[in-house]
Amino acid sequence: MKIGFIGLGNMGGPMAANLAKAGHEVTGFDTAEVSIEGVTTVASAAEAAKGADVVITMLPNGKILRAVAEEIHPAMDKGAVHLDCSTVDVDSARAVAEAAQAAGLSALDAPVSGGIAGAAGGTLTFMVGGDEAGFSTAKELFDIMGQKAVHCGPSGNGQAAKICNNMILGATMIVTCEAFALADKLGLDRQAMFDVVSTSSGYSWSMNAYCPAPGVGPQSPSDNDYKPGFAADLMLKDLRLAMQAAEAADADTTLGKAAMKLYEQFVEQEDGAGKDFSAMLPRLEKRGHS
Repeated sequence: MKIGFIGLGNMGGPMAANLAKAGHEVTGFDTAEVSIEGVTTVASAAEAAKGADVVITMLPNGKILRAVAEEIHPAMDKGAVHLDCSTVDVDSARAVAEAAQAAGLSALDAPVSGGIAGAAGGTLTFMVGGDEAGFSTAKELFDIMGQKAVHCGPSGNGQAAKICNNMILGATMIVTCEAFALADKLGLDRQAMFDVVSTSSGYSWSMNAYCPAPGVGPQSPSDNDYKPGFAADLMLKDLRLAMQAAEAADADTTLGKAAMKLYEQFVEQEDGAGKDFSAMLPRLEKRGHS
C-alpha cells in the first residue's frame, strides 16, 4: 500500500519504519526534523496524505488531531482510510470521523497499548473504532505494527476502550506500589512478596509483567532507573481523558479520579515528570501514613 504517516515521534517513527520494512511505500511528515529508515519525509501533512491508500496519524492531543484532519482530508483520495492511532478524547475522535465520512473517506480511531518497546518490536495492541470496511483495509497494517487488533465498534469506541483500560492500569499500578511500600515497612522481602502475589489473587499486569520494584520479576523500567517505557506524564494525560469522558457520560469513577489526583501531584508538584509511571514506588517509599 501507499501510506502517509503523520507524527514520527517516539511511537510513530518505529511504527512507520516497520511498515516500510514490510515493503509498503511510506511517506511521512513531522513538525520536527526526523529521519526514519525507509520513510520518505515531505514538507507538509497534506503532501504526505496525497494519493495514499491509508493515512496514519499519531498526534499528541485532540486539538492537534482536528487541525491535521482539516488539512489532510481534502488532500486524500475518495475511499482512502484515515487511521488515527493517537490517544485523544472521544469527542475529537468522533468529530474527525464525521469529517472524514463527509469527505468520502473511511475513518478509524485506533489508539495503541504497548509503549515505545511495542512500537519498535511490532507488538502493539490496537483498540479500533470505526467501520468494517476501513478495519478490513487496515488489518494488514495492524498485523505488521502489532500483535493484536480488536474492533470495538463504531467511531470513538477505540478511544473509549483505551481510556477505560488505562484507568484500570493507573489505579492498579498505584495500589501495587502501595503494597510494596507497605511490605517494606512490615519487613516482608520484596521477592517473597512478588512470589506470593504474582501467583495469588492479587496478581495483575502491573505486578506480573511490569513490576515497579527493581530486581523483582521480569525486566521493566524499574530496573533502568525508571526511565520511561510509559511516562507518568502520559498516564496523567490518559486519566484526565478518562475523567473527562466520565463526566460527559455521568459515570461514577471514584478510584479513577483518585488515581488522576495522585499522578497530578506526582507529575506537576513533585519529581515525576519524565519518569516511568511505575516510579510511584520510590515516591511512596519516602512517605508515611496519611
